[in-house]
Amino acid sequence: MGFKLAKIITKTGDQGLTRLGDGSRVSKASPRVMAIGGIDELNTSIGLLRAYVNNSEIIDQLIIIQHQLLVTGSQLANSNRCALQTRHVEFLENWAATLMQQLDPVQDFVLPGGSKAAAHCHMARVTCRRTERYLIAADLKEDYIPTIMQYLNRLSDVLFVLARVLNKELGVSEIVLNREI
Repeated sequence: MGFKLAKIITKTGDQGLTRLGDGSRVSKASPRVMAIGGIDELNTSIGLLRAYVNNSEIIDQLIIIQHQLLVTGSQLANSNRCALQTRHVEFLENWAATLMQQLDPVQDFVLPGGSKAAAHCHMARVTCRRTERYLIAADLKEDYIPTIMQYLNRLSDVLFVLARVLNKELGVSEIVLNREI
């Protein structure tokens, strides 16, 4: 059975605290909550990215990632309802390999941007990297943290490659770093 949200306004967060999945109340500025918030921002960034993508296969993959991010946020909130697993990391590795087959190797750094879809993809990528930093700063000791770190690292790689694929699909040329400027 799914999670039932019966009430949105509870007023329990008005003092700067939030409840975790284990029932404990912590500061909204705690490192754990910052990491959970980063996951939420990342998930929202990917939701925005989907609004700019026209390829249904890519949209389907992004939806899967959004589900996996919800699992990750729940896990970080000490919920025992679901858990990110190695197979989720492997899903990203496999998708990255599939996407890379569509691209020529890049010889230098690629400037973020291009099409609207690719630009949003780059924004999701840097949100992912920031979330990684939040998770590292939280210094959590749970045994599942390495899997989440791997997942976020692979996801940022996927988002970089996906931005390149989106530009290619739309016929938008990449701008490679000009070291002469």
